[in-house]
Amino acid sequence: MAMNQSGVSCSPALVKVGLGVVALCIAGYILGPPLYWHFMEGLAAMSRSSSTCESCLCDCSSQPILSIPEGLSNTSFGDCAKRDSDASEDTEKNFTELLTEELKLREAEALENHQRADMALLEAKKIASQYQKEADKCNSGMETCEEAREKSEASLVAQKKLTAMWELRARQKGWKEGVAKSSA
Repeated sequence: MAMNQSGVSCSPALVKVGLGVVALCIAGYILGPPLYWHFMEGLAAMSRSSSTCESCLCDCSSQPILSIPEGLSNTSFGDCAKRDSDASEDTEKNFTELLTEELKLREAEALENHQRADMALLEAKKIASQYQKEADKCNSGMETCEEAREKSEASLVAQKKLTAMWELRARQKGWKEGVAKSSA
């Protein structure tokens, strides 16, 4: 076992377990919220789909459960399974209208998002074009500088050759470096 400065020993297995716990916590922190909202959307979708009522499957042809004395009539009890076609048509029509309206809203939102994306793309193209122009200017300047450097380097080499030639001639004529003849 290794002992650290404070005298507490840490085994490699304990360190691995600790790092594993930290990794799981980080993963939960990153993945938790998206999974939570996805789960909640699924529950909401299930509750919306289960809230629509299906038609009753009552068997009203049998004898009524309650015996109604003669003279009193309860016609609503006998109509328990009859579908109200007007109400269901209205409900379906309202549901269809709501769906159509929602689709139109989503289409408008998608169109708006598409237009925003197009504007952002156009702006990005403009900026990229500006950067490309600046890069072209920079490259042109670099090429000009490089050409000037090459010319000056070639000129320096030629000047060194000329200097060496004149120095050689001077030495042949008796010139020595550091000795200056006074011409007074």
